[in-house]
Amino acid sequence: MGMTNYHGLKVDPKLAGFIVEKALPGTGIDADRFWQGFSDLVHELAPRNRDLLAKRDALQARIDAWFKAHPEAGIPAQKAFLTEIGYLLPEGPAFTIETRNVDPEIALVAGPQLVVPVTNARYAANAANARWGSLYDCLYGTDVMGPLPPGGAYDRGRGARVVARVRVFLDEAFPIEGTSHADVRRYHVKDGALLVDDLPLMQPEKFVGYRGNPKAPDSVLLRNNGLHVELVFDRAHPIGSRDQALLADVVVESALSAIMDCEDSVACVDAEDKVLAYANWLGLMKGDLAASVEKGGRTFTRRLNDDRVFTKPDGGELTLKGRALLWVRNVGHLMTNPAVLDRDGNEVPEGIMDAMVTTLIAMHDLKKTSGPRNSAHGSVYVVKPKMHGPEEVAFADRIFDRVEDILGLPRHTVKLGIMDEERRTSVNLKECIRAAKHRVAFINTGFLDRTGDEIHTSMEAGPFSRKDFIKRKGWITAYENLNVDIGLECGLSGKAQIGKGMWAAPDLMAAMLEQKIEHPKAGASCAWVPSPTAATLHALHYHRIDVFAVQKRLAAGGRRAHVDAILDIPVASFRKWTEAQILREVENNAQGILGYVVRWIDQGIGCSKVPDINNVGLMEDRATLRISSQHIANWLHHGICTQQQVTETMKRMAVVVDKQNAGDPAYKPMAPDFDLSIAFQTACDLVFKGREQPNGYTEPLLHAARLRVKGGN
Repeated sequence: MGMTNYHGLKVDPKLAGFIVEKALPGTGIDADRFWQGFSDLVHELAPRNRDLLAKRDALQARIDAWFKAHPEAGIPAQKAFLTEIGYLLPEGPAFTIETRNVDPEIALVAGPQLVVPVTNARYAANAANARWGSLYDCLYGTDVMGPLPPGGAYDRGRGARVVARVRVFLDEAFPIEGTSHADVRRYHVKDGALLVDDLPLMQPEKFVGYRGNPKAPDSVLLRNNGLHVELVFDRAHPIGSRDQALLADVVVESALSAIMDCEDSVACVDAEDKVLAYANWLGLMKGDLAASVEKGGRTFTRRLNDDRVFTKPDGGELTLKGRALLWVRNVGHLMTNPAVLDRDGNEVPEGIMDAMVTTLIAMHDLKKTSGPRNSAHGSVYVVKPKMHGPEEVAFADRIFDRVEDILGLPRHTVKLGIMDEERRTSVNLKECIRAAKHRVAFINTGFLDRTGDEIHTSMEAGPFSRKDFIKRKGWITAYENLNVDIGLECGLSGKAQIGKGMWAAPDLMAAMLEQKIEHPKAGASCAWVPSPTAATLHALHYHRIDVFAVQKRLAAGGRRAHVDAILDIPVASFRKWTEAQILREVENNAQGILGYVVRWIDQGIGCSKVPDINNVGLMEDRATLRISSQHIANWLHHGICTQQQVTETMKRMAVVVDKQNAGDPAYKPMAPDFDLSIAFQTACDLVFKGREQPNGYTEPLLHAARLRVKGGN
């Protein structure tokens, strides 16, 4: 199919048709204005995009050469060299961000943040609806209460333990004068106050609303640390009918925000894929996204939740959002996409295309005059990943300046999320934030990509520790602490999110409840979770921890970490690994790589739950792929393992992965015809060609292979 010409751009008809027929109507932007503006944007800024990528390569070449020439150099020498080449920049004077019109979910309330592939309509709808979740269901159906419940009928004993545990939570968050929620027989509202067996809450202001008759309400709404909890009463409900207070459920405000991902968790390589992503984002912004769901032998349609309406204690009306506030994650500056070509026939930078199209689509939300809205403050929220240093952040800011001008939006309508996941951003974070001080509404650490970049940047410094040991090195604590410290110095508290990374084991909720409380304790106002269930359980941590009080204390104490500590490269100091230890490390990396790549290449699945070598299901995306492939590449380069060992391991683990996927009718086995499996060959290329990939990124090889599969080659 030929391309369609628009003002010097050649556009795939699938994308052109979607924009003209679906995205533009209702925005007030006519097609000619859009295409002329898009063409101007591409031809003005694509050369700068290429220059920035060339600078990455040039810096990396100089770093490689320096480490070869200075194999034993310490941090002072490294720091002096990085400063000399312009990698490490001087830190400027103090400032605070000037971002305006930020919604309260971003600025004023701390809570969980979901990240999902926008190409999956069901996941996207579930994530938007994950603003509220049943605490009873989430405890009952996970390992938090011990081994998972058997299938079949409701287990009353397990249910009773769930109810008892939730009553403990209610006592902690909403204590009552003189009694426990476990002993209460009646909740009612009198003269604007909540009475519990005629006793008041210790903090009466935590009662903020109800539904139904105040003498016997259908539900009671409570608030703690900015988060809402709804007690639902129903004498006809199987649980409520057996409860002395008729309490049928406790519904917790869970995912305050969610990131609809166009990047690491999707496999978008052409116009067809991009249209799928953009169409789901359009459905979310218009509010009409629907997904067919099959569950328990029946099929139904999942739609987006409406807002929730309560009666205030004073008799007025209180409306709360029924959906998470949505960010959209664009791609970074690296990749191009064949969906649009410039006047010279070059693929356009995909990040510029994302900026233009996702912002256009968000105008459907901005123009709403009634019904649920994503942003009540008239903002568009865009996460920009994988930026290297302040120049690249400034470039993203410039892109959105131009997009706003083309679309007629007020300056700084688009709010920017900066992912602190590349080494050059980490060591220059303050200046990165300064470069977008009118837009930044989010910073976030990303351990996996950050580690992948650490390995690639310092490839010549020596063999890295095993992955589990990398996590225990001092640089990672410094990285995580400095992100919060700099964010607080730059005035993000009360104006923007300071975030932490993903809990990658979606089945291990008991462990998450035990461990992930460290994120709010560290001063993070949001942290990533992989599912609505995880969001509801993680919300309990924000009831226990007042994040803004933590941030205030941390800000008063000054910085806990400094750049010198981040520059302490996690190369192995003890390198006398046994053959068994080396083999196990390579096997674990190989299994993760193969389990993810085979579904990405052959089925276009950008995020998968892949069993590790211990059979623990871990969420794998391109960030986890980057660290695993770079780790083996590093060990190969320094002779810890050989190409033959890695090849044999890849083949052996491919057989394991084939068995794990035997129940999937769409799955294509990699073994025994390894030479005919594009997926297997790509997985090997990610390792054996890992050192030559730009910054160790996996996208170039993945995209090329997926396009071959889609083209039938």
